[in-house]
Amino acid sequence: MKNIKITRKITQGMYVLTTKEGGCIVDAVSQVSSGEEPFIAVAVMKSNYTNELLKKNNKFAISILSQDVNAEIIRTFGFNTGRKINKFRNIETTKVKEIDVIKDSIGYIVCEIVDTIENDTHTLFIGKAIEADIFEEKDPMSYGYYQEHKEELLKVTTKKGKTAWICSVCGYIYYGEELPENFECPICKVGREYFKKQ
Repeated sequence: MKNIKITRKITQGMYVLTTKEGGCIVDAVSQVSSGEEPFIAVAVMKSNYTNELLKKNNKFAISILSQDVNAEIIRTFGFNTGRKINKFRNIETTKVKEIDVIKDSIGYIVCEIVDTIENDTHTLFIGKAIEADIFEEKDPMSYGYYQEHKEELLKVTTKKGKTAWICSVCGYIYYGEELPENFECPICKVGREYFKKQ
């Protein structure tokens, strides 16, 4: 293959997929029918905890992210597992049809799962849209935009000349040469193993 990066030019967006008790960042989302209750398909990696949760639930929501979305949402839902943290603890959500949707988003679509298709690495969940709304009109974040601006989006600024420990979940910064032995993030309550030295 000459350059697989061409896939970044496919007009995929960036979304937070949520279901009861969890969620993750996804980019492979498609509308596969039209009408009042269109079918929406989303591919989720089999190794992802959200895949496991979707197989226990009958609904999911897609929150559509804008280009100026709070980077904490991407960090929380994209770089952590729900097996270890509650991803909803520090993210503002609202309940729609019993599913949490992200407030800092362009809007959402809630779907009832009607079918699944398995392949080697992913499960394709197909849902019928049962509720949807727009929160605000903004430019959606494409997968290509995310890849081009990833470093800038996820950058955490620290004080020059000081040793900083950054929480990989919420971005909280602790200043000091070493983290205390039983240190816990005061914001999201994760342990010291989630901190990276900078």
